Amino acid sequence: MEGRELRNALGRFATGVCIITTTTEERVPIGMTANSFAAVSLEPPLVLWSLQNNSEVYRDYAAARYFNINVLSSEQQALSNQYARKGDHAVASEHYRPGKYGAPVIRNALVTFECELDATHAGGDHLIIVGRVLNMTHRPTGKPLLFYGGAYGEIH
Repeated sequence: MEGRELRNALGRFATGVCIITTTTEERVPIGMTANSFAAVSLEPPLVLWSLQNNSEVYRDYAAARYFNINVLSSEQQALSNQYARKGDHAVASEHYRPGKYGAPVIRNALVTFECELDATHAGGDHLIIVGRVLNMTHRPTGKPLLFYGGAYGEIH
């Protein structure tokens, strides 16, 4: 099986789009777009996401004690694009407020899960990061930003 064939097949599974945020050792707020978010457990409250081993911000995320998973709304496609780009992961001050544990909370996200690192697991070319949800905030309205078949989509 070829990598491109598998990637295309995986793209047939619609996902939500998130910005994962944390701070560097120097306390610089950073963010990166991801769609690898999943629920793990209700008791204890655990979620996970996957970080590519060759990511330019691998060290920052792999060492982070606290991180946030910000689930984007359909109006936040531009933010998704911005934090998906390589080279500049610093979160603009107008895009966030500080969270309860220091990691940035993206303004107007549908939901933000504020997490403390629970465990990491090697997973092929990714690091699986499991977080314990310590706090969460959510908007009462809005539609999720979806990704399917290599493109953004919406629920109709």
